[in-house]
Amino acid sequence: MQDLISVRSLKGHSHEVISVVFSRDGHTLASGSDDKTVRIWNLTNKESIILKGHGESSWSGGVNSVAFSPNGKILASGSKDKTIKLWDVFTGKEICTLTGHEEKIHCVAFSPDGKTLASGSGDKSIKFWSIETGQEIYSFKGHSDDVLSLAFSPDGQVLASGGAGNDKKIQIWHISQRKVQTITGHSDWFGGISSLAFSPDGKILASSSWDKTIKLWEWGKGQEIGTLIGHSDHVCCVAFHPNGKILASGSKDKTIKFWKVNTKTLIHSVAAHEESVYSVAFSPDGKTLASAGGDKIITLLPCPEI
Repeated sequence: MQDLISVRSLKGHSHEVISVVFSRDGHTLASGSDDKTVRIWNLTNKESIILKGHGESSWSGGVNSVAFSPNGKILASGSKDKTIKLWDVFTGKEICTLTGHEEKIHCVAFSPDGKTLASGSGDKSIKFWSIETGQEIYSFKGHSDDVLSLAFSPDGQVLASGGAGNDKKIQIWHISQRKVQTITGHSDWFGGISSLAFSPDGKILASSSWDKTIKLWEWGKGQEIGTLIGHSDHVCCVAFHPNGKILASGSKDKTIKFWKVNTKTLIHSVAAHEESVYSVAFSPDGKTLASAGGDKIITLLPCPEI
């Protein structure tokens, strides 16, 4: 089901682009790459500010995850160099570096109130950081393998985390109660949870996996409500449309797929990259999907309507 639609691209990274995220106003896009840099793109003129600092004292400094604070003033980046950096979006200057993880950072996520940043690492832990002080607040441990993915619920009351291959669990951390709920269902050793996303109303959690599937969960009950099958290789990322009716996914099979959530059916499949699709993100107005590829390119696709 190939849809021939116009594709715009942003070029500048010299290695794989691993993560993309829109600012809340939709005018800028941030990207993190294996070239050790973060870029902040002005989508009007396609020019970018390059942020350097990761991996300066290490051969390994690829940026695995980027996240804007809710107010759009701060950008967080998590790196293979075991650090997280906070950047001033408007000046491009580094605010501070968060250290404490013992292995590479796979994922970072801001709480909806913008006061806290969560990070997941190869050291199997999830850490919570104060944005005001730059200090670690507390740490969760519960996964038996790398923590690959994180997502806050829209109300900020829970954090979902996904573990790598040998773990393949989704854990729901009830933050105020320090209580954890475990969800399982992805299969085999290749069941690593590569990406997580809450629906805008917070009722559904989507998970993508190395087992080539996407699952939808009524997470409050721990119940699976559907499995989306169609990718032919590891599914790397998922993202909900702002209206909650569409889910986008990206895969190592080089395609981006759009799914109708209520019927759990495929709407469109687009081959927008020549290599793996590592990250997808909808613009706040829902009109555009950005994707990060192993071909060093960021694509901007018009979103299908339903």
